Amino acid sequence: MTWLSPERLWLLAAVAALAVAYVITQRRRSRYAVRFTNLKLLDRVAPKRPGWRRHVPAGLFLAMLGLLVVGFARPQAEVQVPRERATVLVAVDVSRSMLAADVAPDRLTAAKDAARQFVAELPEQFNVGLVGFAGSASVFVPPTTDRVTVNAGVDRLAEGAAGPGGTAIGDAIATSLDAIRTLDAQAGEDVPPARVVVLSDGANTAGQNPDEAARLATELGVPVDSISFGTAAGTIEGGQAVPVDGQTLQAVAETTGGNYFEAGSADELRAAYADIGSSVGYQTEVEDVSARFIGIGLVLAVLAALASLFWFARLP
Repeated sequence: MTWLSPERLWLLAAVAALAVAYVITQRRRSRYAVRFTNLKLLDRVAPKRPGWRRHVPAGLFLAMLGLLVVGFARPQAEVQVPRERATVLVAVDVSRSMLAADVAPDRLTAAKDAARQFVAELPEQFNVGLVGFAGSASVFVPPTTDRVTVNAGVDRLAEGAAGPGGTAIGDAIATSLDAIRTLDAQAGEDVPPARVVVLSDGANTAGQNPDEAARLATELGVPVDSISFGTAAGTIEGGQAVPVDGQTLQAVAETTGGNYFEAGSADELRAAYADIGSSVGYQTEVEDVSARFIGIGLVLAVLAALASLFWFARLP
């Protein structure tokens, strides 16, 4: 935390002095009471002392002064702010290998569940699009803020729903970039802050070279986060082995400045999406947070007044 007017924090010394003065005053009162030697008579003529309650209004009042001084010094803090026009394209592999049951109930179903959770946790103002790919890639949902439409698109993801067999990672990235560049009228020349998230279980076997798509993403300033999903023990119907292969995905992420994750279970997949969601579409800004301290200080002032009125029938 930084301060625009740090010299004003010296006023906290005055608050500390008031606290010391209060303690000294309370001790003097205690000594004066002890001087009244007839304690039985004192119990009869003096009202019952409120005990610890008498210190509550003063404590709240001093805390209020401290918070107001901190707010007066104009503190600043770094906060993450969603970028305008922020866009996320989620590309999901729907090739036949995604039916492997090494991740219960199968890779594709687990991927769909995790994608829904990922979308739900993104800020509402983010545009989210969905691409499905196998031997080719198709836009299932153009970038939109309508989460119902996006979730309906996730429901439509099925094996073979995006062309013939194969795994076209390069096409998935290129198709996602096209969707980003057609977000609005200015996106062609002014590409919005965007990220592409690609989930697959294998290497590229169809379509354009992923290296070319990665270079285009780099030129546009769009990082590609990739998730390699599955295990080495994956098999599909007929006993065909479909071990996970994340080499291509890792290379794409490194080229574009994105992040690469390996997920061998549904929990690891959700964790990977959570890591991506914590960084996508945000920018760090320094913001004046003095209102927080002033607001809490005012709440304490009200509490001090209420406590004093309730217990002592007077304002502090």
